[in-house]
Amino acid sequence: MPDLAAPQFWIAVVEIIFVNILLSGDNAVVIALACRNLAQRQRRLGIFWGVLGAIVLRIVLTFFAMNLLAYPWLRLIGGALLLWIGVKLIAQDDGGEHKVKASDRLLAAIWTIIVADLVMSLDNVMGVAAAAKGDVPLIVFGLIVSIPIVVFGSQIVMRLITRFPMLVLAGGGLLGYIAGEMMVEDPAVAPWIAANASQLPALAPAVGLVLVVGVGWGLTRRRRPAQKT
Repeated sequence: MPDLAAPQFWIAVVEIIFVNILLSGDNAVVIALACRNLAQRQRRLGIFWGVLGAIVLRIVLTFFAMNLLAYPWLRLIGGALLLWIGVKLIAQDDGGEHKVKASDRLLAAIWTIIVADLVMSLDNVMGVAAAAKGDVPLIVFGLIVSIPIVVFGSQIVMRLITRFPMLVLAGGGLLGYIAGEMMVEDPAVAPWIAANASQLPALAPAVGLVLVVGVGWGLTRRRRPAQKT
């Protein structure tokens, strides 16, 4: 059982919620787009079964990712992936469109939702697994938090991000922070760090945060002049 009085538990909870809020918004938009041509009654069924299938796949992926992170070198690889995801989150092209096929058939719409969510949830799964640090109750909590965000939260999330762009910057920085924590905890390097660079675990999260925010912000600044021409 988790220690509910421990500050580390609630810090991880906040990290998981924030990661889910920032990385699940697109999934909710995909659901809406995939079901937009269905009749009203079929639309509800499409959303229900599509989300249910997507949740099952997300559970499988998250536990798979959690188990993989226990092996040497994979935390380093996962941390590098999170750094890339964080930079991409900050520097992404806001003018892009969701290219999702809308179908007037229920089963086709459900399949579209499941496949699209599977592809788009890899960043979410990696972020939640890293933030939870192998804690099964935290993993379950993160998945539970994902459900209402994916189903109901797209418009709220998009409005908040549009109104407060710094949320994207903060979210990318959080992923960099988690990546730094995860990389120095890899079994392949942790013993060497403990013996030769004991201060590195305290510095690595901040370095990851600064790296993601700096690179992501730099790419955003370089892209803006090109968009105006």
